[in-house]
Amino acid sequence: MTDRSAPAEDGFRVERTGLRGDIILDRPPLNVIAMAQRDALRQAFEELDADPEIRVIVLRAAGENFSSGGDIRGFLETDPEHLSHLADNVAAPERCRKPVICAVRGFCFGVGFELSLACDFRIASETAQFALPEMRIGMIPGSGGSARLLHMIGIARTKDMVMRGRRVPAKQAEAYGFVTECVPDGELEAATQRLVDELAGFSPLAQRTIKRVLNDGQHLPVRGAIELEGNAYGRLRSSNDFREGVQSFFEKRKPNFTGT
Repeated sequence: MTDRSAPAEDGFRVERTGLRGDIILDRPPLNVIAMAQRDALRQAFEELDADPEIRVIVLRAAGENFSSGGDIRGFLETDPEHLSHLADNVAAPERCRKPVICAVRGFCFGVGFELSLACDFRIASETAQFALPEMRIGMIPGSGGSARLLHMIGIARTKDMVMRGRRVPAKQAEAYGFVTECVPDGELEAATQRLVDELAGFSPLAQRTIKRVLNDGQHLPVRGAIELEGNAYGRLRSSNDFREGVQSFFEKRKPNFTGT
């Protein structure tokens, strides 16, 4: 296991351990995300996605809270044109070809919540609370939060959360479906590592293919999504990973996937 760590900059730090790359929000106790930090976070996701040694990316935070949201003063100091493009940075986890897990405890509000929604999996401690509270300052979510939530939990629940600025506890979030797994606080790290290990055991090629199919397919009619899936399925038919998967199945052994 190699441990390749970078010091905290712009309110977060990056750690590389074996097949796992972590982006750690590191401005406790609330891990407020400054305006300039958003672009730096985007770059961190892109660098981990391009690192051939990393198979799974984890977004987490130091301390008792994931993030209370963005620096409100930053919005007043930023021109409207720049604000209208903030969603591009927050979408960085979604654009990653590799699986991205978000591990959450405590507050997960505003842009912190929006970042977590752009990840593929959300594992939450029972202490976690989720909210898009922008209505309380005369604003609305601006980085994809309400749009992603709408696709995940439907319009009625999204209106209930966003239009009221309501906090949703982890157990309810799991029941709603936007949290993958809710665990006791002391088990958050272990649950995250279990998912990392599981995801790292699959074909990287198949994983990045199905992530793209699902992300694109959710915006298509069912027939279009089926066609997208079928075309991707056909291309994987000739891959080395598929051949290795079939061979290992019949030989009753663990497959050795190479991502090709």
